[in-house]
Amino acid sequence: MHNGDHPYQCRQCDKSFTRQDSLNTHERIHSGERPYQCRQCEKTFTQQGHLKTHERIHSGDRPYQCRQCDKTFTRRYRLKTHERIHSGERPYQCRQCDKTFTYQGSLKRHERKHSDDRPYQCHSSL
Repeated sequence: MHNGDHPYQCRQCDKSFTRQDSLNTHERIHSGERPYQCRQCEKTFTQQGHLKTHERIHSGDRPYQCRQCDKTFTRRYRLKTHERIHSGERPYQCRQCDKTFTYQGSLKRHERKHSDDRPYQCHSSL
């Protein structure tokens, strides 16, 4: 279906899908069903692909390799994010001071400097 129709509507939220199986997978979020279980650590997943990716932790399989520095990754998106280091791409920009960052987490950490948000508190009695 390439006509933009999303005839399969979730009954729990406003999301809709082009395929019934995509809706079925999505609905596991609401039902809590996690039918795919790791044999090594018994962690469970809503999708088989997520289980397969997780199992790389146990097998040591790191199929995504950086061509610049030979660092390897279990997930493609982590390789893509890593490659920004080599390319100089800095897609995340602070709205306050225009400083740019390679990682979204770095931007979020930086933006705290412009606010009163202090999520970590010292509980020491020293």
